[in-house]
Order: sequence, then C-alpha cells, then structure tokens
Amino acid sequence: MAYRAASVLAAGASKYGALWGRGYETFKNRRILSVSGVGDHATTYLQGLVTADLNSEPSAPREEVMDSVHALNAKTSGMEPGAAAPDDEPEEEEVPVQFTKKLRSATFLDHRGRILTDALLWKRNPEGADSATTEYLIDVPDDTGDLLLAHLKQHKLRRSKIKLADKTEEITSHAVYGTLNAEGAPPGYIAGMDPRHPSLGMRILSVGQDILDTTEGESERAKRQQHFETLMNNFFPSAPGTYSVLRKLAGIAEGTEIASKTALECNQDFLNAISFSKGCYLGQELTARSQFTGVVRKRIVPVMIVDTEMEVPKPWVMASMIQELGTEEGMDKIFGLSDEDGEKKKLALTGYIPPPLPKISAPGAGSIVSMMMGSVAAPDQNPQDGSEELNKLRVQGEKLQTEIAELAQPGTSIIDKKDSRTIGKILSTPAPGTTVLLAQMRLDRLGLLGSEHKWSRTNKVLIGDSSKEYRFLPFLPLWWPDIDPATGKEKEVIVGE
Repeated sequence: MAYRAASVLAAGASKYGALWGRGYETFKNRRILSVSGVGDHATTYLQGLVTADLNSEPSAPREEVMDSVHALNAKTSGMEPGAAAPDDEPEEEEVPVQFTKKLRSATFLDHRGRILTDALLWKRNPEGADSATTEYLIDVPDDTGDLLLAHLKQHKLRRSKIKLADKTEEITSHAVYGTLNAEGAPPGYIAGMDPRHPSLGMRILSVGQDILDTTEGESERAKRQQHFETLMNNFFPSAPGTYSVLRKLAGIAEGTEIASKTALECNQDFLNAISFSKGCYLGQELTARSQFTGVVRKRIVPVMIVDTEMEVPKPWVMASMIQELGTEEGMDKIFGLSDEDGEKKKLALTGYIPPPLPKISAPGAGSIVSMMMGSVAAPDQNPQDGSEELNKLRVQGEKLQTEIAELAQPGTSIIDKKDSRTIGKILSTPAPGTTVLLAQMRLDRLGLLGSEHKWSRTNKVLIGDSSKEYRFLPFLPLWWPDIDPATGKEKEVIVGE
C-alpha cells in the first residue's frame, strides 16, 4: 500500500536496518483527536503546544550504519567488518524510502516542561470541508488520550477559531510491517512511513466516507476495521500485537511510560519530535535549557534481562572489552591486530569503530532473544543434533520469562548488586515472548557518560525487592546517534576532523 502525497520527502537510497516480518494490525489502544480550523488557525494553535515545528518540513529519520550483529557476522564469515564484499557476491540493493510531509512525530509538554504524551500528527484537508480548512489528526496512545484532550481544551481560548473533537469512533488507526513502500493508498485511506523510524512500519488511517457506505458493520469502527482487513488479507497476514513487541525491541517508549519525564530523557530529540529553532511553545524553557546548557544523565534504552548462568552473546562481550580496555587495546584483543596478519586486519577494519554498547535492530534483537530462549537454533547449530540442548534452553527461557514478567513492572528499580545503587527504573513490561523491556537508565552506568563507571558483561543486578541476581544486557537502537560522553547528548560532528 502507498500514499501518493502531493509532496513527499525522499530519503534517497538510505539504509534503515532490517525490516520486521510482513503483517498488519488494527490498533485498539489508540485515540484519534482532531484540531481543525480555516486557514492557518489550527497550525498556529498547535504550534504553541507541541515540540515540533509545524511551519517547517519534518526531517527524515537519521540514516544508519551496520548493526553489531551484522558486523560480527561479517567477521565470523571470514570477512572483516569494514572490508569490501567479495567480487562474486552482489551488493545488496538499497531501497529508497519516502516520508510524507503530512505525518510527523511530536510531543506535548505541560507548563513545567514535562511530557504529557507523545503523538503522531497527520495534516490534511478533510473530506467534504471547505478547501481552506486544515485539520490535524492526532494519533495518540489510549492511556494519555483523555489527558491530552483536556489539555487541548484548557488552552483553547474563547475566541480561538478552531474546533476540537474526539474522532476515535470515526477513524481507525492501522500499521503494516515488512515494507518500505507507502505510496498509492486506496481511496479513503491516508498512509505514511512511521516518521520516527521506518522499521516501526507504515502508519495508516481509515478516513473515507465511502468505506462506511459500502461496508456492513454494527459501528463505524467495525466497518472500517472489516474493510481494512478485507483489503489487506490478499497481501499481508494478520499480526495483532506486533507493534507492542516491535517498539520495545526498537527502544520506543510512549504514552504513560514517558509521562512526567523530560523530552531529552525520553529520546524525543533522536526521534525527530523536537525543534530547537522554533519559536516559543508551552514547556520550551526546560527543553531548551537541557539541550543547550545541561547534561542528560538518564535516557530510555531497551534492556534484556538474563540469568547470570546464561552465556553472554558476542555483541555484549565485544562491547564490554571495548569499555574495559579502550578502543585500541580492545580491538587488538578482539580481532588479533598484533598477530602476523595484523596489518591486513587493520586495513580491513579501516573506519570501523565499535560502539560502547551493541547497536542492534529490532529484528536482530528478536533473533538473539529467540536463540537465548531456545525458540530457534543458533546459525551454527544443527537443530536435530542439539535438540536436547535446545529443549533445555527452551525450558529455562520460559521460566526466566515468567520470572521477569512478574518482577519487571513499571516503576520497579534496577539495582546494581556491586554497590546497592539504583541504576535504572523499568518503564514497560517485557515485550511478549522475551525478557526485553524499556528502562530509564543512568548513562554513566552504561559507560556512556563520564569515565568513572563502565558497563561489564559480568554485572549482577536485582530487580525490585527480589533477592535473585540477574544480568542486564542494554543495547542501543540503530536510530541512536553517537553520544558525547561529556553531555549525554548527540556528539557534534566537526567538519574537517
């Protein structure tokens, strides 16, 4: 499915990591709020309430480098990370990705500068309305929908020439996964790649009146859902619940998970949701101060919780060695740069700088979790030869998932056993079928801020009041930039260095 927008932002032949498997779902836990007005009244009203700049075009998500999983695969297959592909192996064709101007990510703040909610904003000229009418459809998590609607009403001045409405029962929200093509949406639908990151899928709204006139159902929502499912079943399998898993593996927190926190702590600066050059808006002072003068000491990251007896996967072993020994000595120990063929290896590794923590795509994280939990065999393992070991892993994995699901509730502390200090707070329950959760972690305890602490692959932590020791394996989503260890913010690139 695709969206033939009047104007489209082209990201060119950019790489955005591996895509999730093909599928679609209809969201039952999203709210659709509407702000409309003649001319620029709706834009002017929202411009003073959101962190994004509605008077400029949204930027495309940042392009990515090879993730840690593929870098290690390249190494173990006989080709060093950073080396050229063999002549007889065709290069993978990069797929162009297009992002519509009509869809952007944004954040609403309270007067203190704390987050009320995140949201996706669709801009359109509604069906049957005057051509001069502009409407913003605000796609927001259900658990913050009422709060946002009350907030919008509170800031609607008596003379404001705008209309506010809750259109949750009139418009349905959907997602399609496993495609980068968001052009050519059928009549009655608007679509666009997720503006935060395309790996999160294509977002779709069912808005057309014709859909209601030609579909049977008890309610408008039922009619729209039935029409969408009938349309999609010929091309994609139904995959309810995918987004809940995908966003957690991709490190995206939303709704009440980020409420009352600052925008930078929740990575909204990395997700194209903040403009630091627009005019005044509610809550701007704290956000601007954090960006231009402050240090960001905590950020949300995806964390895998494992048993201390489990083998730590290679990407984390590699990251731990880099943090412990430094880049040069760590690279030497990992790749054997002091060996006889060290110069050849150095040449192959030219330009390759391993990250302080593994950078992993959502599908890559899913694959690692599946192997650790015994759901699938490792690439170098014959499933039949290792069936007994695989079954053992599966039993251990199911037990671990049950334990973490009970312990890891939002608000629960992650405590470093070494000094009994709280190093993070859990924000979400684990992604179904995994032990991966979202947590707001102290950056210094991840080895990303300052030099006093290092993250170690032998760490031991307690989850809440539990006395059992676990190990936490944090990783960085591919959409994260390089972090300045002095500020906890995106590292500035100095031209000419």
